[in-house]
Amino acid sequence: MAATGTPVVFVHGMFLHASSWAGWVELFRTAGYDPVNPGWPGEPSTVAEARQEPDRVAGNGIDDIVAHYAQIIRTLGTRPIVIGHSTGALVAQRLLDQDVAAAAVALQPPPIKGVANLAPSTIPVGWPLLRNPANRRRALSLTARQFRYSHGNALTTTESDQLYRQWAIPSPGRPIFELVSANLSRRSPATIDAANPGRGPLLMIAGGRDHSAHRAVVKATVKRYLASPAVTDYQEFPDRGHSMPIDSGWREIADATLVWMQQHLR
Repeated sequence: MAATGTPVVFVHGMFLHASSWAGWVELFRTAGYDPVNPGWPGEPSTVAEARQEPDRVAGNGIDDIVAHYAQIIRTLGTRPIVIGHSTGALVAQRLLDQDVAAAAVALQPPPIKGVANLAPSTIPVGWPLLRNPANRRRALSLTARQFRYSHGNALTTTESDQLYRQWAIPSPGRPIFELVSANLSRRSPATIDAANPGRGPLLMIAGGRDHSAHRAVVKATVKRYLASPAVTDYQEFPDRGHSMPIDSGWREIADATLVWMQQHLR
């Protein structure tokens, strides 16, 4: 697969706006790809609008987000490479498993069904949002302090707060509840056929200081994927937190992703 004209679809994670991929989109276009960064279903086109109208995304679950991106992909005319971050990385894996995507890059993904999330660092991330069952139907926002813990802990407070002001938006609460209950649900939207022999190449990326997607959990997901003969690669950036694709060091991650794509998608 040559880079020229190959579509790349970027899928953001919770509490970030689609425009947070702007640097990646420009870089990948310069590299010869045809990138797009659509928002989640109902997401307004700007950060300001998303903050003013949070209820537009309320109630959407993982299946809704996957179906939304699958519909967008059908308009492209060819299967794209999908690059997702956080919950968007789970969406990327779902699209790959369904053969909607030709390849996928999963940056700091949550565990798929069958992988236990035993990392204590994730408890302060999820508990404030999960303790009220009504939050499942609402749009939720992080405070700057919560964002610092969940995304910006490997950054200075100044940079974390700047990213919060620039990119943070409300997100539907439902995906958090779905992810936490994945191993208890017979029809969890976090279900993926990790042994699927026909899927395209997959790169999983972890951050060594990530509070939201602990590297041990990402590695456990990679281990499940080794049941498939398809390409599954793992890269870890030891000093990086969950802000990896949007902070001042984003270019290192984007360049590594491009190198991997050039190696495996020719």
